[in-house]
Order: sequence, then structure tokens, then C-alpha cells
Amino acid sequence: MAKAMARHILLGSEAEAAQLKKRLANGEDFAQLARRHSTCPSGKRGGDLGEVRPGQMVRAIDQVIFKKALREIHGPVKSQFGYHLVQVFYRD
Repeated sequence: MAKAMARHILLGSEAEAAQLKKRLANGEDFAQLARRHSTCPSGKRGGDLGEVRPGQMVRAIDQVIFKKALREIHGPVKSQFGYHLVQVFYRD
């Protein structure tokens, strides 16, 4: 079965997510921003979601993790929880 390693930052608004995405593009540290701004418990781990398998995450995030390019910052991606910035490290 497929698996992937990813991290994300969960935010309350699309504008906030877009602003953080710009900061990431300018070289700010993903893990540091996740610890400071993410509303997900994974924020305490720098946004680390660990190893995930298809179907473990909500559909919108699952699509990014298993279909989008590796090592890029994707988003803002809307889910029922808010707006996510997602980065995928590897996929088997």
C-alpha cells in the first residue's frame, strides 16, 4: 500500500494561509511557522504528520499528499478544518 511523509500548517483563513505561504517562499522555516501559527496539534511537532497512507487524511489533503509534486509548498488547501499549507517529502 502507498505511503507518504508530509507536514502541514493549519490556519483559520485563506488570507492567513496565503500570507504564510509568501513567508515560506521568502525562506522562513516551515517548522518554526507551524509551531507558531498552526491550529492543528501537529503544529507542536513543526507540522509533522508522520507517515500517512491513502484515506487517513481528509480528502483534500489526501489528494495533495498522493498526487502533487514533492517538496513544494501546496495550498492554501481548504478542508472542513480550515486552510492548509502542505509539503510532501516522499511517497512510496
